[in-house]
Amino acid sequence: MADPKGFLKTTERELPARRPVSVRLMDWKEVYEQGDPSQLRRQAGRCMDCGVPFCHQGCPLGNLIPEWNDLMHRGEGREAIERLHATNNFPEFTGRLCPAPCEASCVLGINQPPVTIKQVEVSIIDQAFQNGWVTPHPPERLTGKTVAVVGSGPAGLAAAQQLTRAGHTVAVFERDDRIGGLLRYGIPDFKMEKKQIEARLTQMQAEGTRFRAGVEIGVDISWADLKQRYDAVVVATGSTVPRDLPIPGRDLLGVHFAMDYLVAQNKVIAGDDVVDQISAEGKHVVVLGGGDTGADCIGTAHRQHALSVTNLAIGKQPPAERDASQPWPTFPNLFEVQSAHEEGGERVYLASTVEFLSNEAGEVRAIRVAETEYLDGRRVPKSGTEREIPADLVLLALGFTGPEREHLDEDLGLPFDQRGNLQRDGQYQTNEPGVFVAGDAGRGQSLIVWAIAEGRAAAAAVDRYLEGETQLPSPVRPTDQAIAV
Repeated sequence: MADPKGFLKTTERELPARRPVSVRLMDWKEVYEQGDPSQLRRQAGRCMDCGVPFCHQGCPLGNLIPEWNDLMHRGEGREAIERLHATNNFPEFTGRLCPAPCEASCVLGINQPPVTIKQVEVSIIDQAFQNGWVTPHPPERLTGKTVAVVGSGPAGLAAAQQLTRAGHTVAVFERDDRIGGLLRYGIPDFKMEKKQIEARLTQMQAEGTRFRAGVEIGVDISWADLKQRYDAVVVATGSTVPRDLPIPGRDLLGVHFAMDYLVAQNKVIAGDDVVDQISAEGKHVVVLGGGDTGADCIGTAHRQHALSVTNLAIGKQPPAERDASQPWPTFPNLFEVQSAHEEGGERVYLASTVEFLSNEAGEVRAIRVAETEYLDGRRVPKSGTEREIPADLVLLALGFTGPEREHLDEDLGLPFDQRGNLQRDGQYQTNEPGVFVAGDAGRGQSLIVWAIAEGRAAAAAVDRYLEGETQLPSPVRPTDQAIAV
């Protein structure tokens, strides 16, 4: 504990300033300005080195938060990144994209604003990359065993890196033309620039991980053939089937799933030519869904110069303060103002979408909405409250219902559970020997920190399957439930 009185001397949370809205809307770069090192040390010094650090419980990775807070407060960045990497393969991802359940569990948060754990984390890894402290860790020996990882999101990449370092020959298959999964094409650059992915892939390639982009398993290679070629297979395809809204007018032109919209824009930023790109320029945009994906659509629409942006959520507006039903150290559902919300637009709660309305050309021109009321625990449109909202572009950001079943059903006959996720046992293994499932494909839509934790844990299970024992860490079990969800 570098400063025993740190949490008494510095009682406020301090975060780096976001770039002015008028400036950041002119580009796609990350919204935060460069942090002040003295501010960072003050915030790290607020960590109390608790006797029972509940932040460990809030983080499924078991990050050693008090340890690297202490090291950053003392200016020992190189030691800090070693402690951070001991539990987290990709802090540059979680430090930018995770909603930080660790901060909700911070003991200081009982009566003060919690420590800025997430900001300290991302500062540690950014400093490490700048100083060349992130180096390859190739295995000391090769086992002769081969593993195929299908899907290159955070779960797949974490599993691949762990298994490569254990000495197995690992190939990561990705159907998109670039590695990264939703990190690459689902996350806008203003939240995470793709140079972060490239830097980590460079390290992984130097360690020996092989990447096969543009290869779709089930189409280019059958799942059955893949299983024959490799000693083990890890399915980390994510939960990619979007939740639809089957109401009148759903088939109108201009009504799209959020991910179709976000992926196209990310491809444009990457330098690709996208034919018939979905654009918000000069349009009244309505985003359905109040989560992170909805916020990503809002920020993207602003940068594309939308005429107006309206965000509709069917439920109640969350409270600004922690509700008694969600006591510390659980992760509370709070009203959040993300950077995209600062940039303009209107947020409407208790709004039930009833119908998409058409013009003569078969294009959406408006949405008919009604107030939401709760009847017998169900959310239904309240009769007599209908009104129209202009809409030239509607984006459905309503979450995801599970992994895509095609080919997995046909080639391997893998079973799915009642929630639409792939079934697995306590060792992440399916009913097909040697086939494992990690991340959202088995867990359902969840947080990036849980994807990395499951990737690490599944890697340990695969290593044990191949070698009979393992030294790899296994931070979570398939049955574990996040306090953040």
